[in-house]
Amino acid sequence: MSSRSRSPAFVCVVVVATALGLVGCAPETAPTRSSSATPAAPQAPTASPSPTGFDKTALPIDDPASIWVVVNKLRALQPSSYVPADLIATPVPHLNPPHLRSEAASAMAAMFAAAKAEGAGGMQLQSASRSYGVQVNVYNGYVSRSGEDGADAQSARPGHSEHQTGLAADISALPLTCALAACFGQTPQGRWLAANAYRFGFLLRYPADKTAITGYMYEPWHFRYIGLPLATEMHATGVTTLEEFFGLPPAPDYSS
Repeated sequence: MSSRSRSPAFVCVVVVATALGLVGCAPETAPTRSSSATPAAPQAPTASPSPTGFDKTALPIDDPASIWVVVNKLRALQPSSYVPADLIATPVPHLNPPHLRSEAASAMAAMFAAAKAEGAGGMQLQSASRSYGVQVNVYNGYVSRSGEDGADAQSARPGHSEHQTGLAADISALPLTCALAACFGQTPQGRWLAANAYRFGFLLRYPADKTAITGYMYEPWHFRYIGLPLATEMHATGVTTLEEFFGLPPAPDYSS
């Protein structure tokens, strides 16, 4: 820093009168910083603002048949035996039964076609709708390999799985690369999906920086259908989880 003293900077303001230009100068005000002795405590998410006037009550978030239903470790499906009435086979390459709700299946097929047309490459539907009974087997498999705590970080307990809604899908690249692994996010397909899924009504449900909110590790392969209006609104406002968008409490763990 120089020891030479400096005169205050001036900002010139031009005021245009009826026929004369009057020029005046005023000292530039230095920016001030506010300080706080005690940092604010972390707050639970609150509903994000909707500058576009988006109606967050247009569809229910508790009804399992709603495409906006929020399912997490604190919000089980009611009833736990729920089975979607309109499951159809999604016409895309798949490893396991490709059934999704009809609206989600149509959007998924369009998304796969666009990814290929736009140079991202081929994709495969790794896993789609799962019944309560199938989720029992999936979850128990994780428990046997990783213990209950490890399973809870990677798989939903029966009755708490988005797959049971018929609106969630796990996607992998073709040729098969980084299937159900974090590195899928760095594949051309994973990068394309992260940037473009909203165009088809899908949400990357478990982002890398939101584990404390969603309760799950980063899953760049797991996409949830929420419909084009909501997906577009979340993309526009930069909100990345349903919990934050709807002002719901974080769900890092089960209540019991």
